[in-house]
Amino acid sequence: MDLYVIARLVHILSACVLFGSGAAIAFFMLMAWRSGGRAGFALVARHVVLADWLFTASAVVIQPLSGIALAHLAGWPLTAPWLLASYGLYGFIGACWLPVVWIQYRVRDRLVAEEGEAAPPEVHRLMRIWFVLGWPAFAALIGIFVLMITKPGF
Repeated sequence: MDLYVIARLVHILSACVLFGSGAAIAFFMLMAWRSGGRAGFALVARHVVLADWLFTASAVVIQPLSGIALAHLAGWPLTAPWLLASYGLYGFIGACWLPVVWIQYRVRDRLVAEEGEAAPPEVHRLMRIWFVLGWPAFAALIGIFVLMITKPGF
């Protein structure tokens, strides 16, 4: 295999990890929140924080590195309009993801610190923000996939 094929494989696999871990984390966190049980929700929140660092964060680092390598190896200018749009969407996703990570930590800590069966009101407020931030981030990620596939204007 040549270097281009390896870079492309790494880029595609890390995109799959980014999308898949994000979807799985969102699903399990949402289901745990909706369950209404504090103990189960706390357990899921603890594992979600870990999964975000193991899978999502590693893919977040690998994506731009492999993408720049791939563009260079393919001879695409790093200022191609579709790449500039991808960078913008990636930055937007990061602007949504960083508060989500903070919220997940806060939710986890509040669920562990609180007594009782139900999650405290602050957790529900934070989860509503978490939920709202997830939708535009996923839409932007799909937008990046469309740009990677179609490369408009190139």
